[in-house]
Amino acid sequence: MYTWFKKQTQLEKLKKRYTALMRKSYNTALYNSEKSDRIHHEADEVYKKIQMLTLKSGDK
Repeated sequence: MYTWFKKQTQLEKLKKRYTALMRKSYNTALYNSEKSDRIHHEADEVYKKIQMLTLKSGDK
């Protein structure tokens, strides 16, 4: 019940966005491969941010 009011961390937000972008890329690939590639590229950029945040938190 307390998780309703818990604020999401930056990492959780990025993971959710990455998942949504990858799903969108997969579904778009069925009819428009160029648009799918652009979405996939954006997802890759989000993934790089996720990796940087996890490395920073691992250093602590």
